[in-house]
Amino acid sequence: MTGNLPSDYLQLKDIQGYLRGDKEYVLADSQLKRSIRSFEFLSEFSKNKVIYGINTGFGPMAQYRVGEENLKELQYNLIRSHANGTGDFLSPAATKIIMICRLNTLALGFSGTSPGVLKTLASYITNEIYPLIPQHGGVGASGDLVQLAHLALGLIGEGKAYFKNEIVTTEYALHAANIKPAELELRDGLSLINGTSCMSGLATINLIQTSTLLHYSVLASSVMNELTASYTDSFSQELNGAKLHSGQQFIAQKMRENLADGNVLKNRKDHLFNEEFIDGQEFFSEKVQEYYSLRCVPQIIGPIYDTYLNAKKIVEEEINSANDNPIVCADTENVYHGGNFHGDYISFEMDKLKIGVTKMSMLMERQINYLMNNRLNNKFPAFLNMGKLGFNFGLQGMQFTAVSTTAENQTLSNPVYVHSIPNNGDNQDIVSMGTNSALMAERVVNNTFEVLSVQLVAIAQAIDIDQSYEKLSTASKTLYDFVRKSIEVIKEDKPQYEGLARLKANLLQSKEGL
Repeated sequence: MTGNLPSDYLQLKDIQGYLRGDKEYVLADSQLKRSIRSFEFLSEFSKNKVIYGINTGFGPMAQYRVGEENLKELQYNLIRSHANGTGDFLSPAATKIIMICRLNTLALGFSGTSPGVLKTLASYITNEIYPLIPQHGGVGASGDLVQLAHLALGLIGEGKAYFKNEIVTTEYALHAANIKPAELELRDGLSLINGTSCMSGLATINLIQTSTLLHYSVLASSVMNELTASYTDSFSQELNGAKLHSGQQFIAQKMRENLADGNVLKNRKDHLFNEEFIDGQEFFSEKVQEYYSLRCVPQIIGPIYDTYLNAKKIVEEEINSANDNPIVCADTENVYHGGNFHGDYISFEMDKLKIGVTKMSMLMERQINYLMNNRLNNKFPAFLNMGKLGFNFGLQGMQFTAVSTTAENQTLSNPVYVHSIPNNGDNQDIVSMGTNSALMAERVVNNTFEVLSVQLVAIAQAIDIDQSYEKLSTASKTLYDFVRKSIEVIKEDKPQYEGLARLKANLLQSKEGL
């Protein structure tokens, strides 16, 4: 989207504020006015017409007309019949973001949703009543029908919900908060469940966390170059500027910024380009070029960063779009039937994102292996062992965890986007599986925080062994200090899983990002 954004355009930075409790979502008067106009137009326009979702059945049963006396109950039937998801429930934080995304798109004024439903949804968010939404359900083609039906079930006062960090009946939560459930009108049931807000809400969280992973992966890779006293040219402006990819150039720039005030890196003009240094030598004990996991960081993380930026653009467009059907247009005084609820945009981006994040975890794992393997680094004891070799085992057990978790990421990175299965009486004959894609991307992102935690412990351990803290850049010292707040120097063999869990939690709460 180009030009100036509307004042109520929902951006990823807004979602981050809502997610972390730094910002409160408020339904704007401008949003409510648009919605009222849309609802009033549709109420009048729908008289003496057959309009899908108002006076017809749903899906392949749209050919059946529903009598006037049953129209209100039709909307309740739709919600109740589709609230049949399975699996673990989404977290309260994820549910909150999904509710905000749904409210934001309905408030665009293209859905004909009654103002009462919007106000009720906003009051649920304010009072932190988050209906339970199972992970497994809709196929993402009429949107997230099943997941959003569970959200709608809560709005009509049924089912269960998170309230004050407990799972209670929605009825109990409403009584405690002194608010009433939504009263459905016109096509409210359909507008609540017909859209991509579940997959999109999950996608926004994935992106926020991927930004954090990118920050720490670039920083960790920078410190890796310091630990090995690498040459500076692999992330130089001159080398990376010779390739036109903006992501690669940006990552190289971040590495230069991270390492700007350290004094352990080498310049080739002082070593291999120095005649006095190389005079008479036929074999060089130091590597002429570092391993790829050290010198190809801009080329590896660069495309992941570009993929992140594209996904951010697409997801922000989706959460600010009318992803309903039909589309109600008060300006042209018409109703348009189509497929704006189809989730292919989100499904495709989440598949690409998880592939990128998996590659990031693979880079982390290779850098861990470099530090662990004394035959590769020729510098550190095996497995960064600060005890007695053979009697103590250092970080050997942690490496197993990083390897197995990376392997799981590689398996999870098979695309969901191309796994369409026709269903719904073949009415939905090609579908997106968008929420499945977002959930699998979430698993990959979460796994990668675990691999990153092991890597950061290994880096801190290597700094202690090398006793190089004072020589490192400010950014590298800051990273070391961050790690040591969660896990101490490892000299003896004892369980470290609680320290790893603390470190992962601190990483997830970090406000750092690219």
